Amino acid sequence: MDSDEVGAIKKKLEEHEQRISKLEGLISTKSEAVQKKISIKEFILSKKITDDIQKTLAIGYYLEKYKNFSSFNKNDLEEWFGKSKEDLPKNINDNVNKNIKHGHMMEADEKKEGLKAWVVTITGEGYVENDFKEEE
Repeated sequence: MDSDEVGAIKKKLEEHEQRISKLEGLISTKSEAVQKKISIKEFILSKKITDDIQKTLAIGYYLEKYKNFSSFNKNDLEEWFGKSKEDLPKNINDNVNKNIKHGHMMEADEKKEGLKAWVVTITGEGYVENDFKEEE
């Protein structure tokens, strides 16, 4: 092969690389645009929730998984109960304590806005993801 042929092959390869790169960019841009977000209401309706204790856990889970909260406090839970158009429980702290008792939540290492904060445990995540049925 002479140098002209090698040069022509290199040029073709570069053109192909540019086209492939451009196509890959289009594919990744399109998939990001198609991804939809789930609202708090949609999330709650998608779960088989039977009481306010489960609803409190579901909202905590939603805040961590979909809103990237590192922890949540009473004010956060009250705000998101409102955003979900769900009736606010009489005592959110009591619901949290019952979730803690079942191993579904635990107290966070640090307070949030000067208030006690919580996180959903791995067990709690599994419980929500399994539509509030204990894993066997």
